[in-house]
Amino acid sequence: MEIKEMRTATITSKGQVAIPQELRKTKIFKEGGKVVILAFDEKIEIIPLYVFKKKIAPALASEKALAKEWLSKEDEEAWKDL
Repeated sequence: MEIKEMRTATITSKGQVAIPQELRKTKIFKEGGKVVILAFDEKIEIIPLYVFKKKIAPALASEKALAKEWLSKEDEEAWKDL
């Protein structure tokens, strides 16, 4: 993933962060648009909801569906000695 732009913002006492004006002028973030906030151990990502739905959500859904099938007691028993 390539960094296109880097800006700073200040967190308010209410925990709010404003997206810098330069980034709001791009087609990625539009006024009234919804975003997804992903929290990791050392970073937070803000992704437009339409991008998340299109690119990331299907992968996460597939992983959860596969995990249910792969993490059965029968599978654990079959693989325990390997």
